[in-house]
Amino acid sequence: MQALSYTLLLMKLNDKVAIITGASSGIGKSLAIEFAKRGCNLVLAARQYVTLCEITQNLEQQYNIKAVAVQCDVSIEEDCSHLVKQSLTTFGKIDILVNNAGISMRALFKDADLSVLKSVMDVNFWGTVYCTKYALPEILKTKGSIVGVSSIAGYKGLPGRTGYSASKFAMNGFLDALRVENLHTGIHVMTACPGFTASNIRNTALAANGTQQGESTLEEDKMMTSDEVAKIIADGVENRERTLIMTGQGKLTVFLNKFLPGLLDKLVYKTIAKERNSLLR
Repeated sequence: MQALSYTLLLMKLNDKVAIITGASSGIGKSLAIEFAKRGCNLVLAARQYVTLCEITQNLEQQYNIKAVAVQCDVSIEEDCSHLVKQSLTTFGKIDILVNNAGISMRALFKDADLSVLKSVMDVNFWGTVYCTKYALPEILKTKGSIVGVSSIAGYKGLPGRTGYSASKFAMNGFLDALRVENLHTGIHVMTACPGFTASNIRNTALAANGTQQGESTLEEDKMMTSDEVAKIIADGVENRERTLIMTGQGKLTVFLNKFLPGLLDKLVYKTIAKERNSLLR
């Protein structure tokens, strides 16, 4: 009975300490709000420091939790080290790390500068690696959770998103190996894969020359909201889930990729070809 009670306690976010990267907008901001609602103390990281400060102040006032803002570019290893040190200075422990910071791209590989793929990989993959490396010793102490906000693009390569898909495939493989390494340490490793989500990630996606795309080519009003994604992830942390595939389309994609990959190639091509200003012509 004691063991069961302890397990149930681990499932709750109340009084836990969570680091959330990319917390100034989109899914990251929604995660901050959802975790705060559940009584979790927060370390919010992003490059937009002023915006982060406003978010932390609002969350502290509204939900009676403690929150701190840390300016951090996850593609810079020293920033990630500082983020973890600041978390420990403020709270003395780390229970949860949510690797959410990410950028996308939209360009055919033949047209894209290699610097675009490197930038996407630096944020999406190496940002996850850096933050996890420095937070892991503390999460081992608390038997806490490491979460990666990945994508269905980490299961199926998407045309026009070679760098993005590569970064998410790499993240998935990293987290999968980390989970197996820690099978008997008591920590929880979860890969969360939303479908297309209404956020600013497509507006800030890098074009072939590295500039921001500026306008989404997809129908944002038909997508999951970032708040819906945040609730599913928070539930997943509480329930210590292994993998979250959040949409029917995503589950079908994973299934077809295993059993009918050639058919899926054609379906993905057809879907991406229907985008506004499609790259596939």
